[in-house]
Amino acid sequence: MSQAPGLPAEPRVLGLGRAQVLPLLGVGLVSGFFAGLFGIGGGIVIVPALVVLLRIEQKLAAGTSLLAILPAASIAAASYALHGSINWLVAGLLAIGAIIGAQIGALLLQRIPRRALQWIFVGFVAVMIVQLLVVVPDRGAEPVIDLSRGASLVALGLAAGMLSAILGIGGGGVVVPVLMVWFGLGDLAAKGASLVMMLPGVISGLVANWRLHNVAWRAGLVVGASSLVSSPLGAWVAHLIPAQAGAWLFAAFLAFIGVSMLREALRPSPAG
Repeated sequence: MSQAPGLPAEPRVLGLGRAQVLPLLGVGLVSGFFAGLFGIGGGIVIVPALVVLLRIEQKLAAGTSLLAILPAASIAAASYALHGSINWLVAGLLAIGAIIGAQIGALLLQRIPRRALQWIFVGFVAVMIVQLLVVVPDRGAEPVIDLSRGASLVALGLAAGMLSAILGIGGGGVVVPVLMVWFGLGDLAAKGASLVMMLPGVISGLVANWRLHNVAWRAGLVVGASSLVSSPLGAWVAHLIPAQAGAWLFAAFLAFIGVSMLREALRPSPAG
């Protein structure tokens, strides 16, 4: 049956051989560990890895990453909850904005060229590195959330949700440093709130990308399944290392990922 004009393409299902599955399992282990360690979804690892390993377009990688993020983020959030490291009010306000922002971001994803998406990714990483280098984390800080701060947290969640859908990240990469720098939240509480926030936002963005057929299910499930092994380990390590050391490690990690995606953005487009 032919497809009606104007409808999105059929869902994309990638055939994966052993040469692709083994590296994707490794990607899941790495992204899961960093999800627990830094309070991120791991998409900042997954998106460039999918682009490089599977040679798929940025939009498909972004949608697929949301599927892969869910398992690691869920287990890491549970680990932070068991340690008592989640400010539930902050997480809830962020989640409200993230759900709405993910839907907006999924619509923008269809209107932004691939090259522009890559440069957005690089710019996002550069901003995060600067923020992490200037922040001095206070692990025990618990700021008072008034009406103004509450509205600001919803707006931050909105921005994180949009980034989640557009870049295929959970949004934690922007939320964690902003919570520490602008809201004065302790680093562990910021990571825990980020993980809780991103769950409804990622689900919302995943549903929107699924409707637009921007998800490669097999690749996403392989990465997500292997991330379950390493995300609790990352959360355990986060509670062991000093807060400042964690911030510097995150900045170094972002620099490496940013350089990798910058190389992709500078690569000439294939003919045709």
